[in-house]
Parts: sequence; structure tokens; C-alpha cells
Amino acid sequence: MFATIAARYDLLNHLLSGNIDKRWRRLVAKILYQGLPLESRILDVACGTGDLSLTLSESGEARIVGLDFCRPMLDIAAAKSLKRGAKVPFIEGDALALPFQDRSFDSVTIAFGLRNLASVESGLCELLRVLRPGGRVAVLEFSKPRYAIFRGLFKVYFTKLLPFVGGLISGSRGAYQYLPDSVSRFPDQKELASLMKNAGFEEVTYQNLTGGIAALHLGRRPH
Repeated sequence: MFATIAARYDLLNHLLSGNIDKRWRRLVAKILYQGLPLESRILDVACGTGDLSLTLSESGEARIVGLDFCRPMLDIAAAKSLKRGAKVPFIEGDALALPFQDRSFDSVTIAFGLRNLASVESGLCELLRVLRPGGRVAVLEFSKPRYAIFRGLFKVYFTKLLPFVGGLISGSRGAYQYLPDSVSRFPDQKELASLMKNAGFEEVTYQNLTGGIAALHLGRRPH
């Protein structure tokens, strides 16, 4: 499914979000770089076409590695990295069996990818495994809008307009029907925070973005 829409993925992300997704990614980078030592390593899991990986690369001095299971997405990410002189390596791999040793990274991110995993719990455990003690994880994901009126309007947009426009431009309505379906099944803000704590993260916090359309969850691997 992701391979089918790869060519139009960036266009539709920015179009359907009104470019708000760019602001969300910049926020992730800003927060992660606070207190991060020089020459740190950051792993961006489920990196897709590399937008967050490149934002991280251009926001600081850390060495970024992007990982995804969809080769056509990675090909686009690699081309964007080359064009922008970022030199970010992109690796094909499974988020549920990351091809890295324990405690390999100072920070780990996953943006709009956790809900696509066969097991959210197993995915969180893998993110914890590759983090060094004291390292931080950032999970950026669609969530539940906070206000009832806003929630109703967003539901109409997300379940009706988005699949129509996404299908029209990408040629795959099913892929953009999958998006609201997967979000509706995904844990809300408090539930995801609980899952992170259960996986072993501490100092788990979250902040709602754009009224709760998305949420940024942060956690730390214990020392």
C-alpha cells in the first residue's frame, strides 16, 4: 500500500495537513536537541520519505539514521537527502526487529508510524532496546481532538474529504481510507502514555498539537 502511494506521499501530506505537518516535525527536532550532546546519534524509525530525518539533520549536529520497511519510500528519501546535501543514510528494515545493537542511539523518533505496526507494544519495546540509558524517545502520532465540536468537524474531514482527495490524487483511495481507520483504532493520548510506561519508559509526557489532532509523546530510558 505504501509503495503504491510513495510518489504522491509528500504532496498529499503537505496538502491535506495545510503544511502543519512541517511545523510538527520542527517541534520534534527542537525538543530533542535540547540538552543533546554533540555527535549524538538519532534513529528515525518508520521514516517514510525522510521528512523528519531531514528536519532532524538540518536542525542540529546529530548523526541521523532513517529506517523504513518500504523501499520506494526510502528511494525518495535518499534522493531528497542527496539533493539537500544531508548525507542521511536510509536503511530498509523492520521496526519490530530493528537491525541495531542494544543501546545504539541517543534518541529515537517515530512519526506517524507506530499505529502501522502489527504490535504497538512490541514496537515500543524495540525503541527502548536501542536507546542508550537516559536516551529519549519522541512519538509523533495522530490522536484524539480535545474539543467535541472540533472533534466532530475533524471526523467529517478525516473520514470523508481526506479519502476522496487522497484517492483522487494518489490513485489509491484504499490507502487514504486506511489512514482514518488506523487512527480510530489507535490508543488515545493517555492510553499511549500508559503503554509507554508499561514498555519501560520513564518521565513519559505528552502535548497535544493543533487541538489534539496529533500528539507528541516523550519518554526516557531509565539509567
